[in-house]
Amino acid sequence: MKIYANNAKRLSIMKIIKRKNYLNQIKPYFGKNVIKVLTGQRRVGKSYLLRQIMDIFKKSDQNTNIIYIDKEKLEFDSIRDYRDLYTYITEKSDKNCINIVMIDEVQEIEGFEKVLRDLNENSAYDIFCTGSNANLLSGELSTFLAGRYVQTQVHSLSYREFLKFHQLAGSVDSLGKYIKYGGMPYLIHLDLKNEIVSDYLKSIYNSIILKDVVARHNIRNVNFLDRLVLFLADNTGSILAANNISDFLKSQRVRISVNTVMSYLDFLINAFFINKVSRYDIAGKKIFEINEKYYFEDLGLRNSIIGFKQKDMGKILENLIYIQLKYKGYEVYVGKQSNMEIDFVAKKHDKTIYIQAAYLLKDKKTIDREFGNLLKLKDNFRKIVVSMDDFAQGNVKGVEHLHIMTFLKEFG
Repeated sequence: MKIYANNAKRLSIMKIIKRKNYLNQIKPYFGKNVIKVLTGQRRVGKSYLLRQIMDIFKKSDQNTNIIYIDKEKLEFDSIRDYRDLYTYITEKSDKNCINIVMIDEVQEIEGFEKVLRDLNENSAYDIFCTGSNANLLSGELSTFLAGRYVQTQVHSLSYREFLKFHQLAGSVDSLGKYIKYGGMPYLIHLDLKNEIVSDYLKSIYNSIILKDVVARHNIRNVNFLDRLVLFLADNTGSILAANNISDFLKSQRVRISVNTVMSYLDFLINAFFINKVSRYDIAGKKIFEINEKYYFEDLGLRNSIIGFKQKDMGKILENLIYIQLKYKGYEVYVGKQSNMEIDFVAKKHDKTIYIQAAYLLKDKKTIDREFGNLLKLKDNFRKIVVSMDDFAQGNVKGVEHLHIMTFLKEFG
């Protein structure tokens, strides 16, 4: 077997913990005439998934020729556009066997989609690639490769994965670590101590902002971008509109137009750094196009920006639930019915789940509000209140009450 890329040989022998959730999603497309695309925020483990896939092919067929390109490595700096890419791949190809082409951070190659489309027409190639920019990948792929690719979004570690990676038991202590430090896979190599983790997460934040936002979109007002991210961290899970954000920043003597705010939000979303959650009219079954909520892709990154504060636990709990639902493949919305709000409406295939998040059900008024909103929904879909109360269990008139750890394990 041949593997083109020195670093691929070295990295393939490193200890790699399998993320079966994603491998199970991708395996059905092995050997099929579709391009397999792994998307997601930087440092969530896309590269390691490629290596896990590489190992599967190495073990199953010794005649497989693997061509591995990592655009974050200097040795591949000469591959700048589709012509360079095509030349490199054709020179490394073997006509006598299947060629597995793996391109890490493919969006760094100008015109990459032309090569992928050409190679995909040849049964001698099985193509895998990763990317960290949603707009570029979805735009170029949908235009040039309609019907020829399947996309899998990779997230930071779920709570179950976090326990497995760090060899921890499910407990209040391990949950606290997960909430505070988040699920970036590389944390397995670091001591889970505030100063160490904080420095690492800040370096990731700077990498995402500088590479995937500032450099890609030629942003000059980096100070405003940092203020915007800080505002989103402080208002995690709040209903927001671009004009509200603009007005707030003006009150802080930062003059910025509504259109610029909208553009910057899109840039952050396209870098998989934040997620926009639209409101959903439960009765009318339509999606509102204004006043969304924003959640962070990783809680550790959010906390590295604004600091971990106990008073933010309500916001953090919502973000945690959102992350877990997305990890399990749900489409997630904020529910709206008349003047009532449901924190999450989660949909997957023909399944719908309604979820209310409450840090602590501290009094009867809070209990009546959280359970009452769900009880007003007159359909038979599953309804859950998730909290961090020690007594979280059982149900009220069919509405389940789950502790956040139970929820994370069930949806893990």
